[in-house]
Amino acid sequence: MVPQGLELEITENVVMQPPLNAADVLQALHSLGVRTAVDDFGTGYSSLAYLKRFPLDVLKIHQTFVADLGNDSGDAIVEASISLAQKLGLEVVAEGVEKPEQLQFLIERQCHYVQGFYFSKPGQ
Repeated sequence: MVPQGLELEITENVVMQPPLNAADVLQALHSLGVRTAVDDFGTGYSSLAYLKRFPLDVLKIHQTFVADLGNDSGDAIVEASISLAQKLGLEVVAEGVEKPEQLQFLIERQCHYVQGFYFSKPGQ
């Protein structure tokens, strides 16, 4: 049985925890058809090496970076993250979208998915 539709979100902090052999675990899950997403990208160890080393499908941009959209450094970080993920063949999810300007920025840069209070509060 193939676990279609199952996506496992892991934070970059968890991936880097010894003694977990994350590469082997993620490869085994990937071979079963489980999709994997890196959550909280850029907030922990931020090792770009694991983006190519591990079989990942989705990169999730942390809400703190989305909140900084509208200033040059915030724009640059989000834009670079989207571009990097796309060039690596990963889907991109931007977390914490709260304003129409943030949504427009992300749409213009072809971010695949967005989530946040702009659309719905939790539990609604």
